[in-house]
Amino acid sequence: MKKILILVFTEIFLFSFGQKKMSNVEYKNSAEVFTIKGLSQSTSIDCGTSRMILLSGQVPLDTTGNLVGNNVEEQTRQVFKNIEYILKEYGATGKDIVKLGIFITDISKTPDFRKIRDQYINLQNPPVSSLVEVSRLFRDDVLIEVEATAVIKNK
Repeated sequence: MKKILILVFTEIFLFSFGQKKMSNVEYKNSAEVFTIKGLSQSTSIDCGTSRMILLSGQVPLDTTGNLVGNNVEEQTRQVFKNIEYILKEYGATGKDIVKLGIFITDISKTPDFRKIRDQYINLQNPPVSSLVEVSRLFRDDVLIEVEATAVIKNK
């Protein structure tokens, strides 16, 4: 009997104080960014007073899918334009980014990446980042791919 009571009280506690299921998940694409059929550009999760926005890795393709730039600096500019276009769908900007994942084919070009990145992020509180040198991305002419996570207040 004691085990049953403990089990019942445990279930009541978990049910009462457990995290509520976050059922408000939203997927969005921007018409300004090239979309690959079957992939989402972003998703947002309602976290109560705020919303977390997760972006797929962005590459330097324009609206029609053409590569923009032939060096890290030019490609990074297009990547961050794409990130801004997607974040705009949620009422956010690059200043709301809290995490970046950077995949680059030549780590010695990191200063070129940072020069452009710094034009888009909050330099007072820069996002946490992971930088990984890769041997190749999905195309040989793509030199950089960037994932981003942003957080905004719910309206």
